[in-house]
Amino acid sequence: MRGCCFSASTAGKNDPSQHDIDGPKNVMLFSYNELRAATKNFHTSNKIGRGGFGTVYKGTLKNGRQVAVKTLSAESRQGIQEFLTEIDMISNVKHPNLVELVGCCVQGNNRILVYEYVENNSLDRAVLGSHDKKLKLHWHHRSTICVAIARGLVFLHEEHHPHIVHRDIKASNILLDKNLVPKIGDFGLAKLFPDNVTHLSTRVAGTTGYLAPEYAMRGQLTKKADIYSFGVLILEIISGRNSAKSTWLGVQKFLLEWAWQLYEEGKLLELIDPEIEKPYPEEEVLRYMKVALFCTQAAAKRRPNMTQVLDMLSKQSRLNEKLLTPPGIIQDMMAIWKGGLEKNSDTPQKTSPGVSSEHSSALASSAPITVTEMLPR
Repeated sequence: MRGCCFSASTAGKNDPSQHDIDGPKNVMLFSYNELRAATKNFHTSNKIGRGGFGTVYKGTLKNGRQVAVKTLSAESRQGIQEFLTEIDMISNVKHPNLVELVGCCVQGNNRILVYEYVENNSLDRAVLGSHDKKLKLHWHHRSTICVAIARGLVFLHEEHHPHIVHRDIKASNILLDKNLVPKIGDFGLAKLFPDNVTHLSTRVAGTTGYLAPEYAMRGQLTKKADIYSFGVLILEIISGRNSAKSTWLGVQKFLLEWAWQLYEEGKLLELIDPEIEKPYPEEEVLRYMKVALFCTQAAAKRRPNMTQVLDMLSKQSRLNEKLLTPPGIIQDMMAIWKGGLEKNSDTPQKTSPGVSSEHSSALASSAPITVTEMLPR
């Protein structure tokens, strides 16, 4: 357990409420002045990221430790004690593939989180960023990263109690340490925000390509929405392309649309990032991409759980592709959803262009499936 470094002397004369708070048990409680000094007054040169929950700065504490300082957006402000209770819960969630929460600040109106500093920044920059910021990641690196992220999600979904649905799995929320070990960030933060903030209203613009259709359209949030997002992330890691800003032969498409089209044409290998040096194990790369397609099926209940996903990635197995149904893509799902409304209102249902009957039935199906067959040694 870490000691508390927040005291009456650092609280500030105009903030007497700080003297009476019951500090967190498992993390350090910092004063605003300490974090302001650590980040050089939150200078733009120390800004290392910005997301739906707030802005992140690199900081150096008095003892020389480097940290990432996240200033939460105004919508997150809540009662101090309630905030600290949630922080204590988050700080107890520990795994090698999760970013460690070091401490926080609750002085005045400020709500600031302090995390371990992760040297290689985000997967977004390492794989999807500008050429000069990208890391040289061979297939071994990329496959290892996929498996490690899966392990972190297995922990959040199935091993930690209570279970945690992340809500925002995407490349910018995966950080890489100096050894390229991925760590999932921003887990558990959704509870610090009211529902009208955490559900899409402030973050949809940057995450459209990752959104499961049932979450985007109806706000249905389950573990399967995380699994959908993880499937899209696998495709990004392998292709080196952004899920929502992709062009294929001059046509603007979501990455997932390309992947399904290439799968149907038997050309999935064309999706691979040309920067991955050859030779690479083609069958293994194909298996990873097919696992991504299983994760992104239109019907949430047809998607595997994270333990199954981890097994599919880490074990030599043959996927039962007869059970694979088309992916859920937001535009298509919206058309199906509207069609369902028309049907329920006794109005003749129209078939939307580009949406197959298979796709529609997949959305409605809830049959549990087994997706792998173990290969003999």
